[in-house]
Amino acid sequence: MIRVAIAEDDFRIASIQEQFLDQLDGFTFVGKALNAADTVALLDKTETDLLLLDIYMPDMLGTELLPVLKERFPKTDIIMITAASEKHMLQEALRYGVFHYLVKPVSMEKFKSVMEEYEKKKHLLAATDHVTQDVVDAYFAGTVQEPAIQAAQLPTGIDGVTLNRISGVLQEVESGISIEEMGAEIGASRTTARRYLEYLVTIGKCRVEHEYGIVGRPERRYFNVK
Repeated sequence: MIRVAIAEDDFRIASIQEQFLDQLDGFTFVGKALNAADTVALLDKTETDLLLLDIYMPDMLGTELLPVLKERFPKTDIIMITAASEKHMLQEALRYGVFHYLVKPVSMEKFKSVMEEYEKKKHLLAATDHVTQDVVDAYFAGTVQEPAIQAAQLPTGIDGVTLNRISGVLQEVESGISIEEMGAEIGASRTTARRYLEYLVTIGKCRVEHEYGIVGRPERRYFNVK
């Protein structure tokens, strides 16, 4: 679950954002703050993956708070949600690496779209041990690409039919699947199963966990990323 905090001085807007979060899978609300000081205090005591940050707060502008947050909580990502329309506010936010910038009023559809894109990109990086250009391109694209892409876009050694078949198997096994199990499922060699599973990892549609047995090397199990 992605842990989300809200920094918003209008309790009504904060409540709406919390309600939006409640409608999304994969996210959990961890707390609200009404001003900059409370925001820092909240992040000090609560592990937070993502902060939804307003700009106009009573004690400090959100853009002024950004360098403090980046220094003290470098692993916390930030999405600005604000009524500010000044271009320099957006420019300042971008300089500090905010993930997105939403201008109020924010519809549920837009909120959902941005949050789901954040979730996909976070899972993409979490599931990738080694960065390739495909991973970088997927991350910085407007949307993370689905695996069911045109055959001409697939790398050498990957065909669309087999890729979609393996993707379908992954969607059916909630407990994950090993390379050997996937090979047996689709009637392919271990090498082939591994190649396709690792490709799905690089495009963010599959994640890997290591399962440790009593003896021997840990087994890699692959899980579908929704």
